[in-house]
Amino acid sequence: MAATPVSTLSSASPALRWMSKHTLWLLLGLAAFFVFITNEVFLIADYPLYHQYRVHLIADRYLLFPHALFGTLALLSGPLQFSTRLRRQYISFHRILGRLYVLSVASAAVLAMIISAGHPLFAGTTVQASAWIICTFAAFLTARNRHITQHRQWMVRSYAITFTFITLRLLSIWPAYWNLPDATNVIIIISTTFGSILLADLGLNWRELAHRRS
Repeated sequence: MAATPVSTLSSASPALRWMSKHTLWLLLGLAAFFVFITNEVFLIADYPLYHQYRVHLIADRYLLFPHALFGTLALLSGPLQFSTRLRRQYISFHRILGRLYVLSVASAAVLAMIISAGHPLFAGTTVQASAWIICTFAAFLTARNRHITQHRQWMVRSYAITFTFITLRLLSIWPAYWNLPDATNVIIIISTTFGSILLADLGLNWRELAHRRS
């Protein structure tokens, strides 16, 4: 069998990366849309399964609304932050959006801890929010210090935690989820948070894991 030309490999690799990246964003977008339909819309309609949860949200609405707003800004600005074309052509916009992302994460994380204070899930929320702030602040510092490779890696970890707010809500369609003990829910929140960071790191290092250095 003839050896594959180097030019073929070099041309196939960017195409494969492009396809993998866009497929990932498509799946994440579909997951977010699914959560919006099965969670947020049902909350507005006062779906019986979510009634107690809805009552809790209404009681905390003055803190919850800004928390949801900042969390949504972080969620939506993430894909734009990872756009190579946007970053190259509009670097000033990329930096402004990055600062908005950092501000959104910090605000949403602090509000999440305030909202959960005195509630059984406080421990899980605090761990999640703390990891979110740490990864985001590390991304900010590495960008400021011009360590671009490390900045991108920390941004991936940060956004992986950002997306746990979608991942965890996927469980809400499972009726038994609403009857789980509080301690179990705390474990789920913490496991999902660090599991997302682990998956992000595996994705960042998949080439080193899959290929031996010649």
